[in-house]
Amino acid sequence: MPSHLLVLKYEFVKQIVCDEGFSDEINWQRNINFEDLNESTLLREIAWVILSTGMKEQIIRRLFKKISLCFFNWESAKKIIDNKQRCYNDAIQIFRNKRKISAIVESSEIVDEIGFSMLKKMISKDPIDTLKVFPFIGKTTVYHLAKNIGVCVAKPDRHLVRIAEEEGFNDVQDFCRTISDLSGDSVPVVDIVFWRFANLTRDYLEVLSTINFTK
Repeated sequence: MPSHLLVLKYEFVKQIVCDEGFSDEINWQRNINFEDLNESTLLREIAWVILSTGMKEQIIRRLFKKISLCFFNWESAKKIIDNKQRCYNDAIQIFRNKRKISAIVESSEIVDEIGFSMLKKMISKDPIDTLKVFPFIGKTTVYHLAKNIGVCVAKPDRHLVRIAEEEGFNDVQDFCRTISDLSGDSVPVVDIVFWRFANLTRDYLEVLSTINFTK
């Protein structure tokens, strides 16, 4: 597809997402800056991705505020590990997945052991390999975590892979980067626009294939 048509399709999809009430989500992703990352935000986003693995986003969103309270609203890794049994016991009453709740505690221990300042430097130099140190953070979810803390990447989940292939790209990063260059939106914003569109639209590939700007 010619580049000008690709960006028109992206803007069309973005308008649908905004019309459905998700402008704030786009703005949230747009305003994330890795330089502003602090320990609390890192802990929160690690927990979000751990809990989200294999789960519907709506379920985690509904429970996350209560789970956050169990972990002192991600005040610090030290606060969590100093009270880890209490955190675990409280959280397991809300989200009954022992492995995932234990993984959040373990992640706090990792952050505390390495130290946030050192960890941030490590992430800055090599985000993907560094973030894989945390439990439940695998070859796909690592991109989810990375983009949620301000790294300029897209998450190659099944929806984005399918959409990229539909538009003639073999790689999600290349697909999102191409649209980013054309539209001025960051790679993570392009990611979240298409991801949200796919979650709003059951037959999203069919809809994308029928969008035509040639007339």
